[in-house]
Amino acid sequence: MRPLRYSINVTLDGCCHHEAGLPPDEESMRYWTAEMERADALLFGRVTYEMMESAWRKPATDTWPDWMDEWQIPFAETIDRAKKYVVSSTLSAVDWNAELVRGDFGQAVQRLKQESGEGLWVGGVTLPLALADLGLIDEYEFLVQPVLAGHGPTLLAGLRERIQLEPVDRRKFRSGAVALRYRPTRVTA
Repeated sequence: MRPLRYSINVTLDGCCHHEAGLPPDEESMRYWTAEMERADALLFGRVTYEMMESAWRKPATDTWPDWMDEWQIPFAETIDRAKKYVVSSTLSAVDWNAELVRGDFGQAVQRLKQESGEGLWVGGVTLPLALADLGLIDEYEFLVQPVLAGHGPTLLAGLRERIQLEPVDRRKFRSGAVALRYRPTRVTA
């Protein structure tokens, strides 16, 4: 069974919006590239899929855009070629090496987890909340940025029940950001 890992950038005050002052730097992009490479497939909701596709899909010209720095290209190449699953009730089709997940997404994700491999990676806000509520996330990874946003969507807002976590790993970046990795504590009867 392959684990489902939820990874996201977050500010010190819990904001997880991509426009909340969380600019990528070379060190964090290397980190995220390595995390993407650990996954057999990526799992997105519609909003995250469309946002990631607009930023990281290789153009038809087969040349990365001018706005992209050289150190961003390994991340772009990794996410561009990755297998993707998209949970959506509104999209009628997807491409970009993606497959649409319809119906009971909890059952579909459970089936994906039962396949052999290194793991699945999920990002975003809405889908991970639903997956956390279903107890399907095996690892939480937060890249905590030294920023106070003061506004925007917050991490796992609306979670139905508290999830106790145990620390697995911690890594500090030159920027002051800290990557924190946790696993849910399994309660045994």
